Amino acid sequence: MTKLSFVIPCYRSQETISTVVDEIERTVAALGAYDYEIILVNDSSPDDTFSVISALAENDRHITAVDLAKNFGQHAALMCGMRRSSGEIVICLDDDGQTPADEVGKLLEKIEEGYDVVYASYGHKQHSGFRNFGSRVNAKMTEIMLGKPRELSLTSYFAAKRFIIDEMLRYENCFPYVMGLVLRSTKNICNVTVNHRARELGQSGYNLGKLLGLWMNGFTSFSIKPLRLATYFGALTAFAGFIYALVIIIRHFTVGLAPLGWSSTTALLLILGGIILLVLGLIGEYIGRIFMCVNDSPQYVERQVVSGKKD
Repeated sequence: MTKLSFVIPCYRSQETISTVVDEIERTVAALGAYDYEIILVNDSSPDDTFSVISALAENDRHITAVDLAKNFGQHAALMCGMRRSSGEIVICLDDDGQTPADEVGKLLEKIEEGYDVVYASYGHKQHSGFRNFGSRVNAKMTEIMLGKPRELSLTSYFAAKRFIIDEMLRYENCFPYVMGLVLRSTKNICNVTVNHRARELGQSGYNLGKLLGLWMNGFTSFSIKPLRLATYFGALTAFAGFIYALVIIIRHFTVGLAPLGWSSTTALLLILGGIILLVLGLIGEYIGRIFMCVNDSPQYVERQVVSGKKD
């Protein structure tokens, strides 16, 4: 019997996670052909989330609750859950009930057709306008930096075969980016359309700072294209400066004129100075992440694990 592993990062979900777990259990029972486990990872939520998920684990042998020592982020929590999973197929979804666990059968059908990874896609997202904008920016970033096919939609609800998960778990450095790990492991990926529910309680844990950090993880951990773009832009700027210098010399000897005024000079210096600082900051970001990886900064730290009772 094929075993499914459901991995759910939990943050501020004390009111919703029980409903999500109940829905998973009803759905798997209806499918009938699968064994399953549910791994709930509390990402140092400030509310009572861990008490809720630990109570669930104590009363159900299928559930494991993990409490992280501090907030490491959704992707680190996913890596933690994946590392504790043992199923032949791993399904990752959200803790707020917006990702429909009762439609997991659609993802499993595509896995059985031979796809390595199946992502849920949504006809109409029920996120806020800010979150939808962030998702569009993230999609464009993964296209440019990581080579994601334009027609492929990457979301937080997906199913993957065991060998893909094992390959992803070979990445043990800090700053994990799950989408990047998937894209570098396989191209045999597809989408399946599911409904996206409106949020009933609370609000998204992603703010502008977390979204920017997520994007930075994506293109500094899995691509050198930003550095390459900086090189091209620097070469273009130098070429433009060389042409401008030639124009000044020619105008001086042919017409006797040269550009005057501090305004144009100051503007040019500000532009070039900004470009230089931007490139230096980008290089510093890469070097800083290399430094943290060399010093073995942890991907996550588990404070406590509550495993389900055995029959």
